[in-house]
Amino acid sequence: MNGLSCCGTDCSKCGCYGNLCKGCNECKGEVFHAPDGKACPIYDCVVNQKGMNNCGKCQEIPCSIWKETRDPRFTDEEFEENVQNRMKALKEI
Repeated sequence: MNGLSCCGTDCSKCGCYGNLCKGCNECKGEVFHAPDGKACPIYDCVVNQKGMNNCGKCQEIPCSIWKETRDPRFTDEEFEENVQNRMKALKEI
């Protein structure tokens, strides 16, 4: 997937990708910043509960899990732009 995570985030643009973090698909959602060493809840939902490689075909995106895993540094506008960018990236794969 060339750095694209299951939620549509392009991990290859992150300074930690390939170094501290291998990306959710390579480490099964257990990225270094995941809470309590658990898998990202988006990864857990898509791969373990729905059996998909990513959220792209899910009828529920953006779902409540996307909203719950929002980066608190984003303003409402930045978060909405982030969601739209991730959905666009997923449609392109």
